[in-house]
Amino acid sequence: MDARAINAKLRRREVPSEEELRWFANGLANGDVTDAQAAAFAMAACFQSIGTEGCRALTLAMRDTGDVLTWDLNGPVIDKHSTGGVGDCVSLLLAPALAACGAYVPMISGRGLSHTGGTLDKLEAIPGVSTQVSEDHLRRMMQDIGCAIVGATAQIAPADKRFYAIRDVTATVESIELITASILSKKLAASPDALVLDVKIGSGAFMKTADDARALAQSMCDVANAAGCRTSALITDMNQPLAPALGNALEVASVMRLLTGTAEGRLVDISTALGGELLGLAGLAADATEGAARIAAALTDGRAAEIFARMIAAMGGPADFAANWQRHLPGAEVQRAVKAPSAGRIAAMNGEALGLAVVGLGGGRMVESDRIHPGVGISDIVSLGQQVGAGDRICLIHAASEDAADMAEAAVLAAVSIREAPLSPPPLVHERIS
Repeated sequence: MDARAINAKLRRREVPSEEELRWFANGLANGDVTDAQAAAFAMAACFQSIGTEGCRALTLAMRDTGDVLTWDLNGPVIDKHSTGGVGDCVSLLLAPALAACGAYVPMISGRGLSHTGGTLDKLEAIPGVSTQVSEDHLRRMMQDIGCAIVGATAQIAPADKRFYAIRDVTATVESIELITASILSKKLAASPDALVLDVKIGSGAFMKTADDARALAQSMCDVANAAGCRTSALITDMNQPLAPALGNALEVASVMRLLTGTAEGRLVDISTALGGELLGLAGLAADATEGAARIAAALTDGRAAEIFARMIAAMGGPADFAANWQRHLPGAEVQRAVKAPSAGRIAAMNGEALGLAVVGLGGGRMVESDRIHPGVGISDIVSLGQQVGAGDRICLIHAASEDAADMAEAAVLAAVSIREAPLSPPPLVHERIS
């Protein structure tokens, strides 16, 4: 086999065999496939579908280029994946809540991408926390705590790490099948018994239309279920931030307020919906409705907060974080209120623009080598449909300088639309795919 023959098949609109796709994945990992050949494959796959079977074969082949974890635990191993949005810190709530309900959650997460925040960056806003842990440490956390939110090691799906970098710089990220293989090669390497996918749609999501979101959700469900992992997906709304804050430490603060106070709002609603779905898939609840009630109870009675605190301590964070999180989280030098220019209702938000404003403040990366300022961002964000008067505060900017605050304020005012007409906000969950 060789990459030229495989690429020629794609050019002829033929689907490579499972053996050919496995050879290609191994070639990505060991260097037998050049960057040019990988780029040609990716471009061809954007124009010529490799089908469900081809996608499944490529996914498992990329998974098998690295370590595939196995478990011997007293309960089901489950996981969740989000396709990315703004103010989306669901994982920080959901992982400990699922552990409180008897599940084991080895959640391999990522860093910020474009306008979306990264779960690992949020955790590392907590002083001392390191999200890169050894496999032995991960296994101890599973046994002792029941959950861990960590970064992938170099041994997890190395073919995908190289292939994604090539796709990123060759405008070939958008292929539904290549997205599916990229996400699931890493998720399936953790060998979950059940998986729920949170596929975002709207102004703050990568998928802007219902058709694109549905196609991605169906593709991932088909491949994961064919691989033996019970999987379903919820298509959820991302036309406004899930949390009322954007930025790493600010989103952690939102999570801690919910874990240690009153659990309500969109962030809790989507966490209970996704968690309920997972508990039902894993057999820890009779159905998603019962599962959602169990997740809600874990969030409100203190069990999830206690598990989250233990996880933070096991990753090097403060032992007293649950009790003193406000003292530990970093802040920003400048705080500025952004005021509504007119009276009316919040009619629309450009979530992507808001996320990029946080990146511009230093809360994300322009290039891979950038260092993140953990305390910057936007908090106290109004909701869609909310009535405001002229001069009312619509958010609070946290910036490292007055100049940075100026740019963020202009971006926020351009991203938020205010109108007189009444508005019904979109539903939080649009559709379920299985």
